Amino acid sequence: MNTGNIVEYIDQQKIICAVVLQIKNQRLRLLTEHNREVNLSTGRVAHCSRELIDISATRDFIVRSLKQIAISRHEMSKTIDIKELWELLHEDESPIDLDTMTSFCFDPPVTSDHEASVIRAFFNDKLYFKFGKEDFTPNSPTQIEIRLRQIEDVRKKEQLIDLGATWLKELEKGAVSPVPAPEILHILQDYYIHEKESRCAADARAIMAKNGTDSPQQIFTHLVKAGIWDHDENIDLIRMDIPVSFPNQVNEQSRLLILSHEDFLNDPKRRDLRTVPLITIDGQSTLDYDDAISLQKDDNGYTLGIHIIDVGFYIKDGDPIDRHARTRGSSIYMPDDKIPMLPSNLSEGLCSLKEDESRPGISTIVRLNRFFEIIDYEIVASVIKVHHQMTYTEANILNGEDDPITTLHKIATVLRDKRMKAGAVQITLPEVNIWIEDGKEIGISRIDRENPSRMLVSELMILANSLMAEFLVKHNMPAVFRSQPDPKQRLFQGIETSLFLNCMQRRQLNRAVISTRPENHSGLGVRAYVTATSPIRRYYDLLTQRQIRGVLGYEKPYSKDDLDQILQIIEIPVSNTGKVQHQRRRYWLFRYLERMKGAKEEAIVLDCRRDFYTVLLKEYMLEWRVPAGGLSLKPGDIVHVTIQHADARRDQLSLFV
Repeated sequence: MNTGNIVEYIDQQKIICAVVLQIKNQRLRLLTEHNREVNLSTGRVAHCSRELIDISATRDFIVRSLKQIAISRHEMSKTIDIKELWELLHEDESPIDLDTMTSFCFDPPVTSDHEASVIRAFFNDKLYFKFGKEDFTPNSPTQIEIRLRQIEDVRKKEQLIDLGATWLKELEKGAVSPVPAPEILHILQDYYIHEKESRCAADARAIMAKNGTDSPQQIFTHLVKAGIWDHDENIDLIRMDIPVSFPNQVNEQSRLLILSHEDFLNDPKRRDLRTVPLITIDGQSTLDYDDAISLQKDDNGYTLGIHIIDVGFYIKDGDPIDRHARTRGSSIYMPDDKIPMLPSNLSEGLCSLKEDESRPGISTIVRLNRFFEIIDYEIVASVIKVHHQMTYTEANILNGEDDPITTLHKIATVLRDKRMKAGAVQITLPEVNIWIEDGKEIGISRIDRENPSRMLVSELMILANSLMAEFLVKHNMPAVFRSQPDPKQRLFQGIETSLFLNCMQRRQLNRAVISTRPENHSGLGVRAYVTATSPIRRYYDLLTQRQIRGVLGYEKPYSKDDLDQILQIIEIPVSNTGKVQHQRRRYWLFRYLERMKGAKEEAIVLDCRRDFYTVLLKEYMLEWRVPAGGLSLKPGDIVHVTIQHADARRDQLSLFV
């Protein structure tokens, strides 16, 4: 290669014609047909002509000459029929060098322009031959078929991107038209939900770039405009692939189960407790009743009953309803919706402790003396009937005025004191209840979880769960046990009313552990603990109830390995339930705060950092960061903050002290 040689190289999928101005250490200084000087390694050269250009001529003359050569070569390349060449040459799969291929394409004498034209033709059509640096290899018919499919896929993808960009543009102009292809909707939705992790990210960004959309949030706005998503769409349900309806097979089995199921009324092993006055105490909107309470007094003391619907009687291990419940793991309760673990005709019907209807139960019968001390207990299969269903509010009104509520509250107080003495850590933070009324009005109220009726129910359920755990341990039965290591630090003993201290103590708690082995639960102050009082709502509880049924002789219990395997399966669904409940509650709280711009709220400083403070908005029990801003505060200080901005969809909140 010498100065003055005409060369061609590939840059950004284009062939560029140039002349060599200088050669130095395998580097070339070139002047291109576009009147640019570039530096290039000799390895980048795709073709070098034998002909020379006089580089001493004027720059304009050289550039015009290069342009004319490039045009001439391009026109010559269009005369080459590559498909025809392939049909002649493909049976011999060996590579063909440039000289030979040029002789196939042009009659002699051949020139450098002919060679360069061949390179251009094969560079622009890579369907039939593999284009190497110095030779051409015919593709097999199969390879061509694959390549044709790829080309068609690319064409369709480009068409889809054009359609998507046009559709978004029409939406921006106010025209609401149907999405032109389902794939476009899938691409945009998947990208908004998963962003960088979306398999459709590249296509979505291509649609957005062509339309001029620069943020995923704009996609959400467009889909709301199109009526595809609601302004308050629950994206977490889609992101976590949480089912919101039941398969036909599950619905059909539920229907058949209601029409025909085993007879529990004449089961001689079941204790008939239908004459015992059972009550339920729940929230005002509750429709799925899974636990009830009874109290009977005699000369020696009391008989306390905690009665749980025997869901295991209806739903058998491995049946379609059970298998689907396992994929859900739990019911999901949100301010604007409820997604039950079991079909509603079971959770709110056949498997619910509805007033005046006989149901199969698992009853924990506890004998107490006159001082409310436990003498003994037994766990039995039963037939039960609820005599009175009441709300927490109704129970609070009756407390102190009427039995059994008054006595039940006294029993609960004694039970709590016993747990406190055993080292229980009692966190008494209020709970913020959020609900959505007609017209999407958001209701918010603070619930004191220490009010008499809530404390009563909580303590009796803790008692029942701890006694059922003890019952299973005595019978060497594996179960879904919950435990909790001792807190990192104890900040108070007994019951503390300070919001600040309760928040600080909560931070010192260790996470609860779920396993098939019983261990101490320090937070509750019990030696072993299960949850079995909500088998309608939690799959963990249904598993534990089946183990109790196994001890009572009603079914074959799970082995430890069985339980370990099931726990592994439901770990993710249960985790997702917690996440979606938390996020949806937070979303609606932020939606409420969007309307509170400028409002002043009382807050407690929880901790201090160099650039920010973490505060607790007392009214909403919400922890958030505020900029330090030259303030000098300490943990426990009470401050007033102003709500400057809230955005529920972006999970943003701006507060000013």
